[in-house]
Amino acid sequence: MVSTFWHSPDAHAKRPNILVAVSDDQSYPHASAYGDPAARTPNFDRVAKSGVLFTNAFTPAPGCSPMRAAFLTGREIWQNREAGTHASYFPADLPVYPAQLKAAGYHVGMTGKGWGPGKAVGWPHNPAGEAYSKRKMKSPAGISSNDYAANFQDFLQARDADQPFCFWYGATEPHRGFGAGLGQENGIAPDQVTVPGFLPDNSVVRNDLADYLYEIEWFDTHLGRMLDALQEAGELENTLVIVTSDNGMSFPRAKANLYEYGIHMPLAIAWPTKIPAEQTVDDLVSLIDVTQLIFEAAEVSPEQAEQMPGVKLLTTLTAQAAQREPLRRAVFSGRERHSSSRFRTLGYPCRCLRSERYLYIRNFAPERYPAGAPQKYAQARFDDAGKLVESRLGPQDGGYHDIDACPTLSWMIEHKDQPDVGRLLDAATGLRPAEELYDITRDPACMNNLAGQPQSASVQSELSQQLTDYLQRTGDVRVTRPAEADVWETYPRVSGLRWFPEPQWAKEHPEKVPQQPWLEERRPH
Repeated sequence: MVSTFWHSPDAHAKRPNILVAVSDDQSYPHASAYGDPAARTPNFDRVAKSGVLFTNAFTPAPGCSPMRAAFLTGREIWQNREAGTHASYFPADLPVYPAQLKAAGYHVGMTGKGWGPGKAVGWPHNPAGEAYSKRKMKSPAGISSNDYAANFQDFLQARDADQPFCFWYGATEPHRGFGAGLGQENGIAPDQVTVPGFLPDNSVVRNDLADYLYEIEWFDTHLGRMLDALQEAGELENTLVIVTSDNGMSFPRAKANLYEYGIHMPLAIAWPTKIPAEQTVDDLVSLIDVTQLIFEAAEVSPEQAEQMPGVKLLTTLTAQAAQREPLRRAVFSGRERHSSSRFRTLGYPCRCLRSERYLYIRNFAPERYPAGAPQKYAQARFDDAGKLVESRLGPQDGGYHDIDACPTLSWMIEHKDQPDVGRLLDAATGLRPAEELYDITRDPACMNNLAGQPQSASVQSELSQQLTDYLQRTGDVRVTRPAEADVWETYPRVSGLRWFPEPQWAKEHPEKVPQQPWLEERRPH
């Protein structure tokens, strides 16, 4: 159906502008507003001080492409078909908020990384909006030359007078690779960095984290230039500013994982004319709730609203704190395929529920390696029947491609014979059980799995049922029609492929190997 207004025509001039700023691979709590001693994010802090700082915001997916599709549609990843997995297609019939706001009279655009990677066939441009990308600048190693803030200025100049705007600022920072040593060179002291409990604490890891924090600062600097431009134009007071990230930091056991550092996101929201300043909200919030907020603020009725399971935020954020009801009992996240990291490029399907205290994870294919199979082919060739006729194996521990290549991972592999390091590497790459349960208040690093322990049985059972109920209500085929769940493996991957040996589970249970016509066409011959 066509988007419709919920307001009278004379309210047109009062509709808010909307600025969405999304960093690429940034975990909570890596912003100075959260008290991180090494983070320097004055502009994220500025937005938080002008409005609301969220301490418990969660992404619908721990990977960029499915998360961005979920945010743009306001749906869980399992409601978005091909767009719910990484580097596939974005179906042209999925409704996205930028297109609906454009139909409602908004000037809509983006710069940097919108939805992707993947192919948006049938779309006139990226689903996040028409790109503004002409402006470039000199940048350090590993950092985009895109002058995001200058491109935002071009976008503003292209709109009609008094026309409200909706803009997507998608930085490619702090996505890897990082310029080695940039953090320390720019005043981020490695000894001030907080090392999470799932990583070894040494100079290599600390410098890697410092470089990561510097890229967050780069993202934040462009955000500040955009805020200044809006302030100078007299537009900042009536602009809904949303600052967050797509998924967690690109370190082992973070990005592409349903653990805290993969799904727990920074989030600050300001709208000075509507939302009271200097608020801190500890309630659980999903980023698909923020999509609902965009529609609420713009007073546009979303298409297929019944398929948007997010919670409406606006009333809560404008109410007095004493009058508020808790927003949620739980938030949810999930993943399918991330990179090409296993036999036949199979994914690692899992879903999770995060309550105020606990994180419950269900792994649907625990026989598969979560970060990628340990060893891949350095060279492989197949005949027309799909039979491997020539191959050469690469090194052991060379197949963990669901972890971005980085100094931290390399160091852990090189030193895995040290018991403490080997334990952490195994936690990041080894096989996992079908169920996991973590007490976040005591174990934010998610290293002590409580699933299967008698003292946690009642909590595990309760959260498992809550997750099942939600997945059934939102139509997740993994639960509603498990015999058809292999549909996820039929969605083509449009990025590069790698080739892996046939695992033992596939040899013993060939019926568990999905049919993938798209894959047969891309085998090297």
